[in-house]
Amino acid sequence: MTESLRPLTRPRIYEQVVARLREYVEREHLHAGDNLPPERELAERLGVSRTSVRQAIVALEVQGLVAVRHGGGTYLLRDRLDAEPLETMIDRRRRLPDVLDARDALETKLAALAAARRTDEDLREIDAALTAMAEAIDRGELGISEDKRFHAAVTAAAHSALLAAFMAEIALPIAESRAESLRQPGRPALSLEQHRGIAEAIRAGDQEAAAHSMHHHVVTVGHVKLLGWQAEATD
Repeated sequence: MTESLRPLTRPRIYEQVVARLREYVEREHLHAGDNLPPERELAERLGVSRTSVRQAIVALEVQGLVAVRHGGGTYLLRDRLDAEPLETMIDRRRRLPDVLDARDALETKLAALAAARRTDEDLREIDAALTAMAEAIDRGELGISEDKRFHAAVTAAAHSALLAAFMAEIALPIAESRAESLRQPGRPALSLEQHRGIAEAIRAGDQEAAAHSMHHHVVTVGHVKLLGWQAEATD
């Protein structure tokens, strides 16, 4: 049998719930900070179980699109519920641990080398990246491109062509891990604080402290809801 005749799949109920919620947000002109109706009400209006509604909310929460306050309902973190397909989330969840291992191995060493080899020009670019990220966060942005700039500046400061080439080879999965981390509530400000600690160690020429600070940062990057999400539990 050819691939074109593979078995058909039907959308999971909770994926249909996500689609209806996206439509509801658009039609009602809701924005970040606005609340969605309670789970019980959503289940009744959509004619589905509360379990399906809860699964939809969890999927949206994992993607950083909504937040759930205990006793306070579910509120929007974005103006739109542009949710990813389930398969995309599952694939990224499968890749993420390996990506984090690679980042830890490479970037921890790069930070130590940067502390040993950085030039005044390197430090200026690191500082510029920190300033840009702070300004982005002040504007209410996640600072994804500014985060990328900081890590690129640390890589450049290490003056290791081979390690830089390795980083370039995995640039796409690194970008995925960066976005996954920064869309966690409160994470941009925390990442900025950790970046400043890395920069301070590099400026001081303290290789051990730079490596430790970068390792701690990558561990924090891995603290995302996606890794605790159980796709197998969906309907």
